[in-house]
Amino acid sequence: MSSLSDSTIVSPPTPKQDIVKYLVYEDCLLALFHDCPICQRTCELEKYVRGTFLSIRQKCPFSDYSRQWKSQPIIGSTPAGNLQLSAAVHFTGTSFRQISKVLSALKVCNIVESTYFLHASSFMEPCVFAVWKRTQADLIQETKSRPGGAELGGDMRADSPGHCAKYGSYSMMDLNTGKIIDVQLVQSNECGGSAKMEKEGLIRSLDFLEKSAVKVASIVTDRHSQIQKLLRIERNDIEHFYDVWHVAKGVSKKVEALAKMKDCNELKRWQQSLVNHLYWCAISSSSGEEAVAKWTSFSNHVQNIHSHDNVLFPECLHPALDGSRPKKWLKSGCISLRCILMKMETGNS
Repeated sequence: MSSLSDSTIVSPPTPKQDIVKYLVYEDCLLALFHDCPICQRTCELEKYVRGTFLSIRQKCPFSDYSRQWKSQPIIGSTPAGNLQLSAAVHFTGTSFRQISKVLSALKVCNIVESTYFLHASSFMEPCVFAVWKRTQADLIQETKSRPGGAELGGDMRADSPGHCAKYGSYSMMDLNTGKIIDVQLVQSNECGGSAKMEKEGLIRSLDFLEKSAVKVASIVTDRHSQIQKLLRIERNDIEHFYDVWHVAKGVSKKVEALAKMKDCNELKRWQQSLVNHLYWCAISSSSGEEAVAKWTSFSNHVQNIHSHDNVLFPECLHPALDGSRPKKWLKSGCISLRCILMKMETGNS
């Protein structure tokens, strides 16, 4: 006689945050509690609403039947739906007030703004911080074991533009992985003004990484004058590079201004080509000298001259340019060319 196994496969319970939710109308829901399941008479109903949470107490005055129904589970003393709504708003970067307007227009019960901020400070932010610290420890462990040292990129984002910023967050990225390895929050009155926040953020980040046994080999930043001086004088052990995006932005602005001058309007047509050429010089060169040779070749190219007196870049790499072109070649004696030559050769772009 065969015996059946008493072991059964039990699927794990679905996490509360992954349970599917539905939009239910109140009258459709209350209809389920209208009649007593014993005597089929009308029951007395008591509702309790707390944000998105609804509790219904059903009581029959004739058969003494009663039960209590809850629309969502309770986590500690907090309804799960209220907490998950706050988490959904917080983690997606949405404005709570905008979400509240949508729910209000739809006549969906919602939590108040003070409850949202209480959930954020009590639950979401500590959770984010704990996950960040664990992730950061793993990134630091990976980075400090890399031979040759870390290759980093740093920049600051302030809470407002200009010199009126009060807070700034300096982020340091590991360029080999493309992941943020450190973030430093700086307040302007800690360092003597908003203009000094970026330098202070870099100093704090480098100190933290070096205390964590991370050897910094090189760093890419914007052309902030205080950072240039710091890395040139105090931290000359770190190789310093400029972010090509910031350089290209500066070049584009200068060309924009030059194109507004008299007899320089044709330069406007070459603005995007010059920016593209700058990016190409940065990514295709194996040394700084080669990048400079390619960059200065642009002055010949705009005159339809494609052979250059430089052994590092003797001629342009594009095929022969024949036929009509949307951009006119510049003449060697025109003001626009003299302006762009001056900007390129002196490095003031």
